[in-house]
Amino acid sequence: MDDISLLSYSHSLELTTTVSVIIEAIMSTHTLPDLPYSYDALEPFISRQIMELHHKKHHQTYVNALIAAEASYAKSSTPRERIALQAALKFNGGGHINHSLFWKNLAPASSEGKGNGGSLKAGPLKDAIEQTFGSLDALKKEFNATTAGIQGSGWGWLGLNPTTKRLEVTTTANQDPLLTHIPIIGVDIWEHAFYLQYLNVKVDYLNAIWSVINFEEAEKRFTEGLSSSKL
Repeated sequence: MDDISLLSYSHSLELTTTVSVIIEAIMSTHTLPDLPYSYDALEPFISRQIMELHHKKHHQTYVNALIAAEASYAKSSTPRERIALQAALKFNGGGHINHSLFWKNLAPASSEGKGNGGSLKAGPLKDAIEQTFGSLDALKKEFNATTAGIQGSGWGWLGLNPTTKRLEVTTTANQDPLLTHIPIIGVDIWEHAFYLQYLNVKVDYLNAIWSVINFEEAEKRFTEGLSSSKL
């Protein structure tokens, strides 16, 4: 092998090694997070069957597909290849981000004597909700109506506007993450989140999920958002 061929081979080997290191780093970065409660902890409002399928199957699929897309991106060598991967990165990356937020958004229901789910205690979040919407019931009504109106699949959000520092109800399509606001509460309105229990009646699911909303986690996000200038 001449010097030029040896140099070319050395560069190729170095690039291959670098790509392998990057791919290994990607695969170790994204993992399915453990739930902070058991699969049956949200019953009767969200069934064990739904939680197991939603977490073990659907969320895991987003994680696996995100790892695969990022690995392909690391190996890509042209702008065309990288552009072709943008949709997969957005969809699966958004799915991973949204679901990681969603699990923490939920807690066993206080109405069932299981936990703090559904209980909004006096504090800055309650004050902000009452200032903006008038009452928690009014927030629920607006949130449910807006989220039920999503065409197809998506997410309903209570977000903190980073400019005005006010709470707002908004939505995102498909698995798009919330980028315009700081997410305070997010609700998955994909059918896999409710169909096995509520069939096609989104409104019943939306009414029920408030009983397992973790307002303590929501308040933590809210107070952090108020002190941050970043999304």
